[in-house]
Amino acid sequence: MRKVRLIISTVSLSVLLAGCAGFQHNTIQIEQPSGCPKQTAASLASEQNQLDSLSDTHTLACALTVLHKTQDLAVRRTSLGSRLSLNLAERETNPDKREKLANVGVDFAEAALAQGAGDGTVHYYLAANLGLAVREHPALAMGNLGRLENEMKQAVALSPDIDGGGPLRLLGTLYLKAPAWPNGIGDRDKALELLGKAVKEHPAHPLNHLFYAQALWDDGGEAALNQAKAEFALGKKLLNQGNWGYSKEPWKKEFDEFQQEFGCSNSVGS
Repeated sequence: MRKVRLIISTVSLSVLLAGCAGFQHNTIQIEQPSGCPKQTAASLASEQNQLDSLSDTHTLACALTVLHKTQDLAVRRTSLGSRLSLNLAERETNPDKREKLANVGVDFAEAALAQGAGDGTVHYYLAANLGLAVREHPALAMGNLGRLENEMKQAVALSPDIDGGGPLRLLGTLYLKAPAWPNGIGDRDKALELLGKAVKEHPAHPLNHLFYAQALWDDGGEAALNQAKAEFALGKKLLNQGNWGYSKEPWKKEFDEFQQEFGCSNSVGS
């Protein structure tokens, strides 16, 4: 059996593999950037589909500060704040700033759930931000395996199709990267099932193919290896040809690292 590299984010989940403590953090304060337009939480909510990985960092940062200050309960019950936090955190190269933004995302999602949010997207972005928040603190990871699994399961049950099958992708990757029983919740069969479903139902998303390729590679059989090559090549083609905005560069790094670490330059596409 080939063991894949342990990685983390909506892109990866290596953080889940060591430690014993629970996750704790203080509410984070964020500063408003200069030059922000006048906006309200309600106006941002009405235009939220335009705030995504294609938006520039300044636009997202300005929107996040408005949401951070709002007392509008209707907006606070949504996943918008946690989604914007994740978008900003994933493109942040400074580990401390990335962790801070992810913590903000956790705060937003926890507040939304406390106020009765029943949307699976809140569970999804809570899990994704939580993963990033503990990325540099492996001692916190094992204590949060159960919580991450629970949040992802709820996202799969309620909103499996968001973010190109993101809940299926994250839960499948969690089962792939986590330690197996009796030390953890890792389960290769579950990983293959969920990631295969993500590829089948959302074939246009490159990360679905990348993580399915990793699960197939981990399986180790000759037929699985051949399929892994095909999935990797297709995922990389989709990444190169698609308009993925600010997500493209970090995703490209994930493809490159998988290719390099496992000698994939000659065996899993180019």
